[in-house]
Amino acid sequence: MTNDKAFSKEEATALALAERLRDTISQFVRSVRNETDTPTTSQSETLLLLEKSGPLSVAELANSRNVRHQSMRLVTAQLETEGLVCRLPNPADGRSQLLSITEKGREGLSRSREARTSKIAVLIEERLSEEDRRTLEAAIPIIGRLC
Repeated sequence: MTNDKAFSKEEATALALAERLRDTISQFVRSVRNETDTPTTSQSETLLLLEKSGPLSVAELANSRNVRHQSMRLVTAQLETEGLVCRLPNPADGRSQLLSITEKGREGLSRSREARTSKIAVLIEERLSEEDRRTLEAAIPIIGRLC
């Protein structure tokens, strides 16, 4: 689906639905992050990547996050200074090192997740009827299939 062709009714409907979903999810995520004071930063995104992927080199982190190597070196240097990551020898290349998330880094991510989850739970309790909650619960696996 490109901008230089006419869309079928099905394509136009899918595009409109996609835009509404993208906009709503974006607003929701921003709102929860702002209300819990847990904004996403290059540092938190890097910590999340290390938590999910395990130890990675600066080059691998930069590539995974689609940023310049020098930018990632600055981010990881700050994370290391704060004790959120540590360096490990790279078994595949003795000349380089891998970065790994520390327990302090994991705890910070966990606190942020818990704050956001608690906020979402409060919003569900305050704003959704039982029927809305059932609808939301049914929608989650459907949205998950889009991932």
